[in-house]
Amino acid sequence: MNWERFPVEPAGISAVILTHAHLDHSGALPLLVRQGFNGTILCSEATAALCEVLLRDSGHLQEQDARFANKRGFSKHKPALPLYTVKDAEAALRLLRPVSFHGGHSLPGGGNLMLRRAGHILGAASIEIEWEQISVAFSGDLGRHDDPIMLQPEPLTKADYLVVESTYGDRSHPKIDPQRTIEEVVGTTARRGGTVVIPAFAVGRVQALLYYFARIKSAGGLSNVPIYLDSPMAVDASEIFCRFKADHKLSDDECKTTCSVATYTRSVEDSKRLSDSPIPKVIISASGMATGGRVLHHLRRFAPDQKNTILFAGYQAEGTRGAAMTSGAKTIRIHGKDIPIAAEVRNIDALSAHADADEIVAWLKSGRIAPRRTFVTHGEQRAAHALRSHIADELGWTSLVPERGQQTALS
Repeated sequence: MNWERFPVEPAGISAVILTHAHLDHSGALPLLVRQGFNGTILCSEATAALCEVLLRDSGHLQEQDARFANKRGFSKHKPALPLYTVKDAEAALRLLRPVSFHGGHSLPGGGNLMLRRAGHILGAASIEIEWEQISVAFSGDLGRHDDPIMLQPEPLTKADYLVVESTYGDRSHPKIDPQRTIEEVVGTTARRGGTVVIPAFAVGRVQALLYYFARIKSAGGLSNVPIYLDSPMAVDASEIFCRFKADHKLSDDECKTTCSVATYTRSVEDSKRLSDSPIPKVIISASGMATGGRVLHHLRRFAPDQKNTILFAGYQAEGTRGAAMTSGAKTIRIHGKDIPIAAEVRNIDALSAHADADEIVAWLKSGRIAPRRTFVTHGEQRAAHALRSHIADELGWTSLVPERGQQTALS
């Protein structure tokens, strides 16, 4: 679907409103620009700062993956092409216009925009749009209500129509202590001489993991197990995290401790040496669902050995290597080769940065608004329909799960 023409003519779009920087939300912006969009991209200040890192990196990976596929000949496309380039990413970045939370902001062509904190990751926003006396709200990705790092999601104040996410719409997060689980998994693996590889998203999940490792180390745990962060993008994102102090709960000292618990690996040569090192250790590397990035090279090296552990940290979307591995796959395909999975595979759902079904409904209740209609999106079909039923049963709201390409007139 990424290669399909955008369903609305990009050159005719005046503005894009971006809720947060994760690539499943921001990653198509360079493609939109490549297809003719030249309007304004509105987002929070922290989101803009993170996009400066993520979009350039995404363009670079697109180019790098295409070159690698052509060199090794494992793509069915001849030649393999990048979806977009670094140049396209930089063109998109020039269109970013950061705006503040809680202030009214005019939209091109009329209308007004309000950003409220969504708590999901640094800079994440829920948005309210007022257009010709009709208000439309978007939850964006909602964070957890008791997250130790991120601020609690703020309730909406106005919505004739609401679009709400449903990533965890069919389940509740387990009531476990992520810190204790991390320490147990890493300790057990290290005692058998193994390495723990943690695929993690560079923004949000990495910082949460570093926070827990800092707390473990401060309490005297895992003293002989080195922690490595092998993701240049995650290194940059962690530095940005400490710049935007109003967007999270951590103090200056906590930020410094969190960001200094790991040894940062930037160069490809250092990354290769890390894979070749036999000592027990933790390697945190992107991407979080093992769909790309340096973590693939570490999986090729460590997944075939039963003394190692592959530790996932949250939601794994259908069709990804992460979903396959957490479902018990015996092999995964990386760079055209089938890699056997003999290592222990674990997943800590409690580390998710997404609100679960109960937290989403609690957030909807907190706004004390009853939209005319609620659209349930951003979830697998099972999760989306489960949340729709949950909303109907608990709130009595009219809601639906829209089909791809479905249009609705708002009046």
